[in-house]
Amino acid sequence: MILVLAGTSDARALALQIKEMNIPLLTTVVTENAALSMREVDLPVSVGRLPVEAMIELVKEKKIQMIVDASHPYAEEASKNAINCAEQSKITYVRFEREGLEFKQHSLLHKVETYEHAAELASQKQGVIMLTTGSKTLKTFTDKLIDLPNITLVARMLPRKDNMEKCEELGIQQKNIIAMQGPFSTQLNKALYDFYKVNVMITKESGKVGAVDEKVETALEMGIETIMISRPKIQYGTKFSDFANILNYIKEELKNGF
Repeated sequence: MILVLAGTSDARALALQIKEMNIPLLTTVVTENAALSMREVDLPVSVGRLPVEAMIELVKEKKIQMIVDASHPYAEEASKNAINCAEQSKITYVRFEREGLEFKQHSLLHKVETYEHAAELASQKQGVIMLTTGSKTLKTFTDKLIDLPNITLVARMLPRKDNMEKCEELGIQQKNIIAMQGPFSTQLNKALYDFYKVNVMITKESGKVGAVDEKVETALEMGIETIMISRPKIQYGTKFSDFANILNYIKEELKNGF
């Protein structure tokens, strides 16, 4: 059996192709909403975060022979746990990661390595700052920005109850919350930037599947400063960025009995 760390649209598509190879598999996601998208296409799914110990137990219980890590490019903890689990369980680990995007140098585009660096850089700006990096690291930004007199923080994130509660807890006003699920078109990005009169936009380099190109290019065209957080630098080992190569790798491993 193969364990697929999923939760994104491309991870679901990959899991479906593995299923078509008649290989038993189990997908794992963090939220019930992500689980619903798996169940809609009859993919077996386990819901909830998996610390290393829990993942090792799951591997034993389900007799997992391979982990296909197709988690989000910024799900750093999940990937590290999967690598650790595979090493301890002596099973195969392979990473699928969507292609990254290269952006030309631009006077308004600032690339940083960490969320903390992004928050620090943003604190030196003024006006409306739109945060599009999700809820997980929201506190990193509110700790730095929420009390600054010349900054208004607008947070764009998934429309989940826990996200709204976190915004309230961290002091983001209801009028400054955009609760929507992407990907967002160029036209919608422009409309949101216009409506909120955005001066600075903070994003992650999530790849074309995450529509980060439309988000960034629209902002730059509108003269909006953009802070982009680079992908985590993880030593994945075997890694592919297209379905054909990773499916061929799985077939070869299958021939060799994993």
